[in-house]
Amino acid sequence: MRSSLTTLGRQVGWEQRSYWRNPAAAAFTFAFPLLFLVIFVALNGNARVSLSGRDVRFAQYYVPAIVSFGLISACYTNLAFTICNRRERGLLKRIRGTPLSPGLYLGGVFGNVLVVAVILTGLVIALGLLFYGVTWPGRYLALLVVTVTGAFCFSAIGVAVSTFVPNEDAAPAIINFILFPLLFISGTFGTVASDSFLGRLAAIFPVRHLITSMVAVFDPFVAGTGVRFSDLAVMLAWGVAGVIVSLRRFRWEPHS
Repeated sequence: MRSSLTTLGRQVGWEQRSYWRNPAAAAFTFAFPLLFLVIFVALNGNARVSLSGRDVRFAQYYVPAIVSFGLISACYTNLAFTICNRRERGLLKRIRGTPLSPGLYLGGVFGNVLVVAVILTGLVIALGLLFYGVTWPGRYLALLVVTVTGAFCFSAIGVAVSTFVPNEDAAPAIINFILFPLLFISGTFGTVASDSFLGRLAAIFPVRHLITSMVAVFDPFVAGTGVRFSDLAVMLAWGVAGVIVSLRRFRWEPHS
C-alpha cells in the first residue's frame, strides 16, 4: 500500500513537470478563465444581479461562476485532450508494456488535473477578493466538497467523452462543441433564471449544478454550510455515469 502511494505521488509529480513544460497547454487552461473574469467584470462591473432575493454586484456572482468554469477546464477539457492525444500517439499502448500499473498511471493523470484545478480555483478566488470586492463567507468545507465533487464529475465525463473522439484532429471540435453551449445556457457568463426554458434545460446537465452550488458557497445571505446537496447528487450521478461509460469504452490502443 505504501509503495503504491509512493509510486502514485511520483507519477503525479511527473505529470506536473510534464504539464508545466508545455506552456501552450498550461496557458490554455489558465488563460481562458482568468481572461473571461477580467473582461466580463470590466463590461458588467456596475451591473447588479439577484442573489437570494437581494441585489449584489455582478462580481459576487461571476467569480464563483468562473471558479466553476476553471474547474471544468482543468478536469473535463484538459483530461479529455490528454487522454485522446496520448492514445492516438501510442503513448497509452506503450504504458501497458511497462511495470507501471494502468491504475497508477491513470491515477497520476487524474491527480495532475486535480492539482491544476485547485491552483486555478485559488487564483480566481484571490483575484475576486483582492480586486473585485467579492465577499467570502468563510465556507472552506463547502468549497472543498463542491470542488472535489465537481472534479470527480467532470474528470469522469472528460474520460468518457475522450472515448468517442476518433482522432487528434477531431478532438477540439468534439470536446468544445459539447461544452460551450452548456456553459452559456447554464449561467457561466451571466445569470439564467431557473424557471426559464434555458434554466430548466440546463438543469439536466452537471454544468448548471456546479455553478449554482459554487455560487451558494459564496452567497453571503445563505445561512448554514452553503452546501446544496441536490446539486451534489446530480453531479455525482453524472460522474458515476461517466465512470461506467469509460469502463465500457476505454481503450489503450489508437483507433485504426
